[in-house]
Amino acid sequence: MMKKKSSKNGKIVKLKTPYKSKNFIHVNKLKVIAVVVMLAFVLLMGRIGYLQFVKGNELKEMAYKQQTINQIISPKRGNIYDSTGKSLAISAQVDTVTVNPKSITGKTEEDTIELKKKIAQAFTDIFGLDYNETFTKINSNSQVETIIKKVEQEKIDQLKKWMEENNVSRGINIDEDSKRYYPYNNLASHLLGFCGNDNQGLSGIEAKWDDVLTGTPGKIVSYKGGDKSEIPNTEEKYIAAQNGSDITLTVDLNIQNIIEKYLKEAVNNNACSRGGNVIVMNPKNGEILGMASYPDYNLNSPFTPNETLAKTYDSLTQEQKTAALSEMWRSKSVSELYEPGSVFKVITSSVALEENITVPDKAGDFLCTGAEKFQDDISIACWRAQPHGYQSLRQALCNSCNPAFMQLGKRIGANTLYKYYEAFGLFEKTGVAIAGEEKSLFTKLEDVGPVELATMSFGQRLNITPMQMITAISAVANDGVLMQPKIVKSITNTETKAVTEISDTKVRQVISKETADKVKSMMESVVTEGTGKNGAVQGYSIGGKTGTSEPPKGKESEGYVASYVGISPIEDTNVVLLLTLYDPNGNSHQGGQIAGPVVSQMLSEILPYLGVPSDGNEDNSKQDTSNMVTVPEIRNKTVTEADKVLKAAGLQTKFSVSGDPNTLLVEDQVPKPGTSLPKDSVVILYSTENTVRTSNIAIPDLIGKTIAEATKALKDIGLNITYDGTGVVVSQDYEKGTTVEEGTVVKVTLKQQLKDAQ
Repeated sequence: MMKKKSSKNGKIVKLKTPYKSKNFIHVNKLKVIAVVVMLAFVLLMGRIGYLQFVKGNELKEMAYKQQTINQIISPKRGNIYDSTGKSLAISAQVDTVTVNPKSITGKTEEDTIELKKKIAQAFTDIFGLDYNETFTKINSNSQVETIIKKVEQEKIDQLKKWMEENNVSRGINIDEDSKRYYPYNNLASHLLGFCGNDNQGLSGIEAKWDDVLTGTPGKIVSYKGGDKSEIPNTEEKYIAAQNGSDITLTVDLNIQNIIEKYLKEAVNNNACSRGGNVIVMNPKNGEILGMASYPDYNLNSPFTPNETLAKTYDSLTQEQKTAALSEMWRSKSVSELYEPGSVFKVITSSVALEENITVPDKAGDFLCTGAEKFQDDISIACWRAQPHGYQSLRQALCNSCNPAFMQLGKRIGANTLYKYYEAFGLFEKTGVAIAGEEKSLFTKLEDVGPVELATMSFGQRLNITPMQMITAISAVANDGVLMQPKIVKSITNTETKAVTEISDTKVRQVISKETADKVKSMMESVVTEGTGKNGAVQGYSIGGKTGTSEPPKGKESEGYVASYVGISPIEDTNVVLLLTLYDPNGNSHQGGQIAGPVVSQMLSEILPYLGVPSDGNEDNSKQDTSNMVTVPEIRNKTVTEADKVLKAAGLQTKFSVSGDPNTLLVEDQVPKPGTSLPKDSVVILYSTENTVRTSNIAIPDLIGKTIAEATKALKDIGLNITYDGTGVVVSQDYEKGTTVEEGTVVKVTLKQQLKDAQ
């Protein structure tokens, strides 16, 4: 029963059961709801804070990307020049065609589809593209689609004409781009390397110096709304591209031509299945004057197999083709290890003399009995069947006697040899700025036993690169001072024209000048008296060392490596040249027999070209010097002044200028100053307004012609001549059909024809 409050007596009546109402919320529930609301608020604030402070920059960047249209402006890649200013790699202006699919619209959806089909067909007809692939791009939902890259101007003109005729102005973009060209095709291919479709360097100088050559892309930035269309009347931002810097190499194009010509002949004449390699270096500063491997390849079509690879290319799998192309691109100078053989005896001799273990001319210091015997019945023979007997160090080097150097290596000891190997830089990369340089392979010092010590003393069972070998020999030629090889001479900022010279790098003094002089004297004896006679050059002092290394067991298929290193002059050496021929299969595999004559040919042209003075012992078969004049230096003179100077010297000039010859300066000349030419020869002048060169003149066949006939044949096509001997032409330094630059000097050799008896 419930008690009720009486209205009459004012008493309170208490209810015996709790009163319940659905109009009120229980206090506990209110507390729960409040906690949940607060928690949600905290989470919301935390999320906002996270997005604002943690993810803010990233989200801002995403929003920017969604709201902007970027058109990339490609920078022009820097050019590569030789040391005389000739262009080895240039970037010509081309164009890239892109479309903005959403901007290609008609009045109706059907009109839009028809317009896109029409444009796709035009692209197909003009550029030779696949219609279906092109239409798919034009009909995509992407903001920008690339149709074709690196288009020549002729095709772009056709496209512009079509757009004008068909009243198409929106959605098709033509942006400036650049394409890499190599004016000399195969020349210096392994040294220069090449670029991919995106202008990124893939090998050689192009890859190693890519950051310098590439530059920084620019862009045009515009804005779009939520419907993805471009917002009208918004400010467009233009960020200019920064073009790449130009690079000038230490390589001289004329020297490069000389060494490549004779290297190709040597590889072909001696059937070298694995090709050949040559490096020319200035030992005083480490500058590489020329560097080549053969077979080479065309830099303008690097993915096309060269003549050698083409013989088997189609029979290879795709994986094998990729590997074969990589091998074709690889520079033997820096990327391929080899056993140097007896050329390495120059290093062993240097160590012995520096450590006072012997002297050059101590009679009977070494005994060659035909072979050196070791424990376990191992015997290492000399290259010659007949023993050399007792010899001094000079005689042993002249004879290239292996037993003598095995005995010398034992006297020196492995610890001392390894100390000097390290000093000569043979345990590490040379640091030459070319992509793909490999590191040498030597037996670990703790694993060197009597046999290993013996073989390394004459240059076998150790693996180095030709670049390491010539760098070490150059240290000897440079009074014992090791220089880091240098391939880039300077960098030119194309925007500011500021030139940064690359300084020479002296690494260390390896041996004393006294020791270096003794070794160079012995190298001269190798040429005058020993196995290196074929490397002699008439009128010049030459030092040399031959090398013939046999393949190790298990790698007999690699064949022998024949090599020859030459230095000149002996006093104040200016040139070191190393030639290596891999797996020769001709009449001989001996370095002195097949590599020596080639080095002689190369140096006989390089030394006079560099102005190295001869010793005056030339024969009397040279051309009449009374008719010869020396080309004067006329660079930095005005064109008018240069013309007067050359005519006064008895030379003719050729030039074309678009400005005033009285103010235009001569930027370059061909031939170079100091070249000796017959009177009335032609010198080509290039002014600051005329730098376009003619470099596709084909050399004619001069064999059998008289000097008058040969001179006329060359002069008619803008070339010069110099010659040795009398009679008719029996040889020419450029093969028939070789293309050269206007003004090039062609050297020929003449001999008298024998007449039948009457």
